[in-house]
Amino acid sequence: MNNLTDNNGEEIKPLHGATDPIVPIDFSPREEKKRYFSYRFRWLHVFLGVAGVVVTVASWFVLTARSVSVQVDPITADIQIEGGMNIRLGPRYLIRSGSYQLSLRNEGYHDTNTQLVVGSEQNQIHEFVMRKLPGLVTITTADLEDARVRIDGVDVGTTPLTDIPVEPGTHNITISKDRYLDHSDTIEIEGREQRQSFSAELKPAWAVVNFSSNPPGADILVDGALVGTTPMQAEIIQGRRDVTLKLAGHKAWQDDFDVIAGEGFDVTGVELEPADGLVFIRTQPSGASVTANGEFQGLTPLEIALPPGQNHQVTFFHNGYQSITRNVRTQADQEQEITLTLEPVLANVEVIAEPADAQLFVNGELRGQVNQTYELMAASQQVEIRREGYVPYMTEFTARPGMGQQIRVTLKSLEQARLEQIEPVIQSPAGQQLTLFYPGAFTMGASRREPGRGSNETLRDVELERPFYFSQREVSNAEYRLYDPEHNSGTVSGLTLNNEAQPVVRISWMDAALYCNWLSEREGLPLFYQVTDGVVTGFNPDSNGYRLPTEAEWEWVARTDGSGELLRYTWGDSLPPPPNSGNFADTTAQSYLGEVMFDYTDNYFATAPVASFAPNHHGIYDMAGNVAEWVHDFYGSVGVFGAREVDPLGPDNGVYHTIRGSSWAHGTITELRLSFRDWGEEPRDDLGFRVARYLE
Repeated sequence: MNNLTDNNGEEIKPLHGATDPIVPIDFSPREEKKRYFSYRFRWLHVFLGVAGVVVTVASWFVLTARSVSVQVDPITADIQIEGGMNIRLGPRYLIRSGSYQLSLRNEGYHDTNTQLVVGSEQNQIHEFVMRKLPGLVTITTADLEDARVRIDGVDVGTTPLTDIPVEPGTHNITISKDRYLDHSDTIEIEGREQRQSFSAELKPAWAVVNFSSNPPGADILVDGALVGTTPMQAEIIQGRRDVTLKLAGHKAWQDDFDVIAGEGFDVTGVELEPADGLVFIRTQPSGASVTANGEFQGLTPLEIALPPGQNHQVTFFHNGYQSITRNVRTQADQEQEITLTLEPVLANVEVIAEPADAQLFVNGELRGQVNQTYELMAASQQVEIRREGYVPYMTEFTARPGMGQQIRVTLKSLEQARLEQIEPVIQSPAGQQLTLFYPGAFTMGASRREPGRGSNETLRDVELERPFYFSQREVSNAEYRLYDPEHNSGTVSGLTLNNEAQPVVRISWMDAALYCNWLSEREGLPLFYQVTDGVVTGFNPDSNGYRLPTEAEWEWVARTDGSGELLRYTWGDSLPPPPNSGNFADTTAQSYLGEVMFDYTDNYFATAPVASFAPNHHGIYDMAGNVAEWVHDFYGSVGVFGAREVDPLGPDNGVYHTIRGSSWAHGTITELRLSFRDWGEEPRDDLGFRVARYLE
């Protein structure tokens, strides 16, 4: 039987001992309960969701990615790609188009960091080559140390060298050491820090030479350097060698030998002859020609060597003097001296001149008034007749004994000579040819853009109004020694600068200015330079006497070509100079000078005779090369911005004077240009001058 419940659902229990009564029940339908949605969290749901997203993204990536092959040499390199998603599938990558950072690593190679740019192509190949690390090289020289090693011309040190880094590949190696032949070879370097060793055996660069002499004990000099005394065995470096054996009281023995490395030879049994006797000869005047036993020896003063124990006939000759012969006997290795006064040969010459009070000068020496007979030496000499206010007469005259000779001259007054004719070319008392120029306006200096331009080459507008004469040639030693007979231009590296036709050098600006005054005095012109106690203290700009060219005159003559254009170089506007352009620092002087032109040769080591090369557009010689030239101006600030200078004469005072033009010692683009300016105070062996003067 089923239990009964009340309206509240509670069980109605029957009373004990009684029959269950039948009780009516109040029935009412139950209220239907409302149902609500309820979700319970499950991890399965999350997994399924993520899996769905991953599948979607992966599908999108696969559909949009490109198949990329990254091929690297070496193939063992570790590859890292950064900057975006990439999937490696065997030897290829799935990567979307774009730029990525690629890092390559491999032992023995330089780390590589670069860009990997993936394009739009579906299948792509990108190749990369890693650079090997240097190899570690050991270089030795058998039985030698301190040999100099150069790899591809670069000095890497001296042997032994251990583990020096060398880039992989083929290299040229040169190993050198004093007194050994250079060793050259080609080496192949593996790289990748692999160790490699190379050894070279240097061969001696000398030959063994045996020396002996009779008598022994002679000094052995090889190329002037003492190596020992005979007899001896010496190691002589290969090449053309000058060998000299010297022993006191004997003549030096000399010969040249081609020494070949490793091929020894003998210089033995050399017979040394007794030394000559020395005779030192002086004459008054000097410059006499000397012959010994009929052979010309030179000009006095002179030292000559004559075989000992013999009589020798020595004869002296001098133009205008009587010859003298003396017998001389010499002894081995002994000296003696001969001093002679030569007797002049005279001739009578009558000098007739107008005006009557003119004076006669012979070789620059005053001999008295004209219109009388003079005894002149029978030799070529310079005869000059002067009178103040007149044009001097000057000639080379040779008096001849036994002949009735006359010199007839009528001097012209200076005014008469000026009015008769203004000469386009004149000659100075020393023989210089001067050309007359009628200049004009031009621009001095150089643009800042011009290659080689110096900071002192300021552009200046200049007007040259006064006509001037300008010497065609630089002053030579012969011309200068008419003024200073004792001047010596010296030598350079054993070569003389003192020949008559060479330009005078080693003179100061003061010397040059005083020479100009001397020319003016000889020609009767007013002195341009004012002198006090032998020192130039000023100048007279109104004088038409001889002077140094002004800097503006020098540059006008050097740079103008008559067409309105200014020349950069005397030959044109470009380097190198064409042949016969001048005497510059070239291959002839490369053993002496630091900077030379290797594509130009003028065949002169130092100075050349004046006017040896082609003249410029105005017919003026050596405006570039041979010697640089003093000009009149003090060196200093020049020009006024925006103002035109008329006949400038330079600063009023200063310490240095301006120098213009290049010389035999110049070969750079700066110095060869005609606008190049220099300055100085002291004489130089590449510095001379030329003369100029105003027309009026």
